[in-house]
Amino acid sequence: MGANFSSFEFVEKSSYSSSTSSSFILTFHSTAKWNAHFHASKETNKLEVAQGFQVQTMPTFILIKKGKVVEKVVGAKKEELQKLIEKRRN
Repeated sequence: MGANFSSFEFVEKSSYSSSTSSSFILTFHSTAKWNAHFHASKETNKLEVAQGFQVQTMPTFILIKKGKVVEKVVGAKKEELQKLIEKRRN
């Protein structure tokens, strides 16, 4: 049902950039499409985003609301992440 790949454009103002940048939310409806995109993105310079948000450890989860960082979870802390998502959901 539907396409194998969807993208939604949005404009994001973040704390790491003084200018407005155009970004995309990508949705993949197959593992093969996701793997192809993931491996292709390794070839590009995507580290600017990580540097902008001062990500130094993987995994790092950053919750952004209305263009501002509201929470940051460093490490695989499932319960903490779930609580923060519920807290910031509305």
